[in-house]
Amino acid sequence: MKIEDAIKSKFKSPFIKAVVNVRYTSNYMSGIQNSFMGQFDLTMPQFNILRILRGAGEMVSVNSIKERMVEKSPNTTRLLDKLIEKELISRERCEKDRRVVYVQISEKGLDLLKKIDESGEFDKLLPNHLTDEECETLSALLDKMRG
Repeated sequence: MKIEDAIKSKFKSPFIKAVVNVRYTSNYMSGIQNSFMGQFDLTMPQFNILRILRGAGEMVSVNSIKERMVEKSPNTTRLLDKLIEKELISRERCEKDRRVVYVQISEKGLDLLKKIDESGEFDKLLPNHLTDEECETLSALLDKMRG
C-alpha cells in the first residue's frame, strides 16, 4: 500500500514523503517485532541490549551499550534494571571509578536468545517483498539520508 493511501495525505515534497514513509514503515515493523518479543516477556530495546551483550562476549560499560543501541533511549538504566530483575544480565560497578557501571549477559539471557534464534521466527517476521539488490539499494539510500 502506498504511503499516501495508508495515511490519506498528500505531501509538500518527495523528501517529506520519504521521511514520513520511513517513519511509518519503522513503526509498522516495530509493532510486529514488539508483538513477537512479547511472548518472551521482552521489548525490542531489551532484546537489542541482550544481543549487544552477547556479541561483546564480556562485560560492557553502560555508555558503550547506549552508543550501540539501534533505538537510542533516555531510559537505558530502567531497561537494564528490568533485565536484571529477570536475571538476564548482571551489573557491576567499576572499582576504580564508581560512576562507571558494567553489565554482562547471564546464562539465562544467553539461553533466552538461543531459544529465540532456534525458533527461526524472528528473522521471518517481516514480509520481504524486496530482492537482495533492492535491499542493498534501500540500505545505501537510508545511509545517505543520515548523511
